[in-house]
This record gives sequence, C-alpha cells and structure tokens, in this order.
Amino acid sequence: MTDAFSSLTRRQWLATSGAVALATSPWLARAQADWPTKPLRLVVPFAPGGSSEIVARAVAGEMAKTMGQNVFVDNKPGAAGNIAMQEVANSTDGHTLILGHIGTLAVNPYIFAKVPYEMKDFIPITLVSKVPSLYVVHPDLPVKNLTEFVAYAKARPGQLNYGSAGNGSAGHLAFEYLKMATGIFVVHVPYRGTGPMLTDLLSGRLQAAAVGAPALLQFIKAGKLRCIATGSAQRLPQLPDVPTVAEQGFKGFEMTQWYGLLVPAKWPKAHVAKIEAEAIRATRSAAVKDKLAQDTALAVGNTGAEFDAFIKAEQARWKPVIARAQIKPDGV
Repeated sequence: MTDAFSSLTRRQWLATSGAVALATSPWLARAQADWPTKPLRLVVPFAPGGSSEIVARAVAGEMAKTMGQNVFVDNKPGAAGNIAMQEVANSTDGHTLILGHIGTLAVNPYIFAKVPYEMKDFIPITLVSKVPSLYVVHPDLPVKNLTEFVAYAKARPGQLNYGSAGNGSAGHLAFEYLKMATGIFVVHVPYRGTGPMLTDLLSGRLQAAAVGAPALLQFIKAGKLRCIATGSAQRLPQLPDVPTVAEQGFKGFEMTQWYGLLVPAKWPKAHVAKIEAEAIRATRSAAVKDKLAQDTALAVGNTGAEFDAFIKAEQARWKPVIARAQIKPDGV
C-alpha cells in the first residue's frame, strides 16, 4: 500500500508544491488581493432551465460572497456546448470561466469530427457537483416503472420518442445507455437545451426523457411527470419509492451527470490559485451543499488536479459507449 504522498502523480505533486510555494509569496498575495477587478462571468453552455443552470447559480452566488465581485451566470447555448467552450477558451479578459460537464468534456471530443477547443485550452478548477439522472415519462403513458416501460417499448419498437437537450448532451447519453442496457428502440428527439425539451415533455408531445434531478423534482412532485427509475447507485431520499435502474433488473447500471469549473489556460497562476481556493470553499460550504441537496445533487469540491484526473477517466468510460450507440452531433 502506498502512502498519500507516493500515490500522487508527478504532475499532481508539482502542481501542489508549486501552489503552496506561490501561496506563501508576498507578490502572489498582492496579486490575489487585487483580482478580480470586475464581475466574473460564469458561462453555462446550455439554455436556461436545466440542471446546469441550477448548479451554476448555487456556486456562483456563494463565490460572490468572498470574491469581492459579483459572479453572474451567462447562458450560451448552441452546438452541444461547443460555441460556449470555444468562446471561453479564446477569452482574454481574465474574468470569464465556464461550467464544463459530461457533454462538453467527455462526449463532444468523440462525436464531432473536430471540436473548436482542446482540453489543453483549459485549466480544470474543481468538480462542483454530480447529479443523478432521472428517467421520466409523461403521465399519460400507461407505465408505472422501468420494467413496464421496457415491456411497453419492446411491444412498440420505434413508436415511442424521448427528448434531450441536444445530440451528445447528458440526457442523450443517459437514454442511449439505458437503451443499450435494456434492448429497447426509442426514437431520439434533440432540442436546444433542457428547458425547451421539458416544455414538450410536459405537454405530452414527448413520451420520455432522462434529465438531471434538479430540473425535474418539482414536476414529479406535482404529478406532471412520472419518474420510473433513478440512475443513481442507491435510491434517492427525495424519491424513496422510486427504484434504481439496477434494482429493476439491470445490475451495475449507474448514470450521473456532472459539472465542474474550468478557466482558460492563459490565466495567470495567481488567479488560478485564487479561483480554485474560492470555488472549493464555495462548493464545500453548507449553503451550497444544502441547496444542491434540495435538488438531489451532490456537492463535490475536489482539487483541480483531481478534477483533471476525473475528466480523463470519464472520457475513457464513455468513448466506447458513444461508438457503440453511434451518437452523432446535430446535422450529421
């Protein structure tokens, strides 16, 4: 067994030791104190109304309390998040960061022939939250759980549809993962964001969807949507009567969305160090933990090095799933 020090990679050790040395230097302290000099813009690469916005606003509000400047959320949907990622990668104002997630960081590199950004364009700051995916149907669909839904869909191959926030989005990935596990054929209908998709799901124009819990709980509790399974490893306290996918006959199945902060790679080290410390503090705060817990999201708040390793592991996990499901971007 290795101790904590020897288990660190050389890169992690260098980053950690460097951060400690910089944090003790007088010039860094002054640089950190003088920055930020204007409000920070947290870009969310999707339309308002989804889990990403809920997570972003929770952490942005808490960071603003000690950053000395406001942290405002700016929704920039389009091209499965590529537009926002490219904009932030090219940002030079030193006050723009982005909420990366499973789609932009672990899916897009494998569904697009070319994406307008690379991981080297960013510095991972912290994994903010993991959000269980909920599998829901419109109440008019005559199914009460996943077992019944699978049987109903198998009897009607290609006759049911499900919506997502767009090709390659977390909801698209979650439902394709479910289709692979259950052997059903349900038609995918991509939208430009979770909000527009939910509008059609609530009206009955869509039959099903897989969406992060924060965006769905209010509709489930109001009886406007029916949750047939959770993608979490265990049942959720907010939905104790809803079994997991694994409990309903698909052992080992787990599907969570995740969100984390990144900044452009050209940011000064002093500013990166400060934003990482502030983001971790905010994410681990009782206020953010409680806020996210109310919406069935788990606050994480790990280091930038740990978030970087997490992203690489998720890329390795989803690359073969994407290839097998033949997930393509919009217009392809």
